[in-house]
Amino acid sequence: MISALPIMLPAYAEIFLLAAACAILILDVYCGERWRGLSYALSLATLAGCAVCTAYVMGMTGGEVAYTFNGMFVSDRMASVLKLFAYLGVALCLVYSRAYLRERNLLKGEYFVLVLLATLGMMVMMSANHFLTVYLGLELMSLCLYTLVALNRESTAATEAAMKYFVLGALASGLLLYGMSILYGTTGSLEITSVANALRGGASGSRTILAFGLVFLVAGIAFKLGVVPFHMWIPDVYHGAPTAVTLFLGAAPKLAAFAMAMRLLVGAAGSPPLALDWQMMLVLLSVLSMAVGNLAAIAQSNIKRMLAYSTIAHMGFMLLGLASGVVDGNRLSAPGAYGAAMFYALTYMLMSLVAFGMVVVLSRAGYEAEHISDFRGLNRRSPWFAAMMMLAMFSLAGIPPLVGFYAKLAVLSAVIEAGHVWLAVVAVAFSLIGAFYYLRVVKLMYFDEPTQQGPVRPQLDTGVLLSANGLALLALGVFPGALMQLCLSAIKGLGSI
Repeated sequence: MISALPIMLPAYAEIFLLAAACAILILDVYCGERWRGLSYALSLATLAGCAVCTAYVMGMTGGEVAYTFNGMFVSDRMASVLKLFAYLGVALCLVYSRAYLRERNLLKGEYFVLVLLATLGMMVMMSANHFLTVYLGLELMSLCLYTLVALNRESTAATEAAMKYFVLGALASGLLLYGMSILYGTTGSLEITSVANALRGGASGSRTILAFGLVFLVAGIAFKLGVVPFHMWIPDVYHGAPTAVTLFLGAAPKLAAFAMAMRLLVGAAGSPPLALDWQMMLVLLSVLSMAVGNLAAIAQSNIKRMLAYSTIAHMGFMLLGLASGVVDGNRLSAPGAYGAAMFYALTYMLMSLVAFGMVVVLSRAGYEAEHISDFRGLNRRSPWFAAMMMLAMFSLAGIPPLVGFYAKLAVLSAVIEAGHVWLAVVAVAFSLIGAFYYLRVVKLMYFDEPTQQGPVRPQLDTGVLLSANGLALLALGVFPGALMQLCLSAIKGLGSI
């Protein structure tokens, strides 16, 4: 823990983002439609400012753990790395979505403010060291996402999706709170560090009661990750929401959900034998998610629904890393396993940005490129962007030398090291099944006749960043060492590992 630093230093980025979001809201009220581009530019500048603040905090603390708000908020390496990638993901979402939203008259000030406030909720979740802080960040993010899904008020599908998301999200929040209350009742504390110390020291109640509380805790986390059997909202929400919002939903919020799992499970309840209980729960959720996600995706003709089921399968794969940290009562392999899971979460965000970004780019005024058939003959219309989509599909399928292959390999290595060879075999089998629907998209792009005419010409900034995003999947696959070491360093920097 760092001393002799400004008391609010760990929360500088959050304070800056909140102030900037309020300023953008007020500015938009007075400037109106003519200056909407200013709100867009200020939103990107805000994210850049947050990155500077986060880097400054890392420099001041030396990457060590620092607390503020009476221990309720923590700054450590994992939080800082996840925040920096979240800024990147949100910025790319704003750039990719700009033309799409403008053509549908959805490029409004409230969109930028809601995106920034949702990002603030993610940041709070990433730095939470208290059950109340976790819940406040979660609700701030969730309420903004509910509203973003219903952003197009003239769309019945979007309104229906938002209602489903809201009702199921409220149920999941209740389950999470109930699990937290049981841990509070058995440990006498809401602070994650104190809960961990109490459980580690044996000053807790019956293990049966703790396991009962963990069931509700895992259920709440599983909903936010979108894994089976708490996955029912993902296909409908991804399909019904405007594609620009689906792009946002599939990116940075997954990092926040990963951080919540790390804080609540690894941070609070990560010591044996309690860790063995939630690891077995995660194994079950993982297998079910890979099975349902990959098998259901094969039957989809809507690419947003296909990618939604793909998300379920990938989040199940990521859980394998979290379920391999504690082996035979010791935590020697924990940094490698949790680091592999973090690497998977970060790279999945980059892959989904390219995939959903291409759906946004192919859509135009009065036309939604939501069907897989809309990608027919894309190579003849635009060979470069067909190549970017091919990189995304191959990476999601786990084909070398793309980063998706290395991410899967890192997780499978952690699973095998934990002694769960059968689980690795199951994961590989479902990955092979999943490769079918990714390769189907590539086949349509390169071997079928185009159904649409004319080249794909996105705005210059969108085209450049989407290309860089796609090429990054290849570069990180060939040279994954730096990012993997960053993830391992972030995990080792946690006070609980």
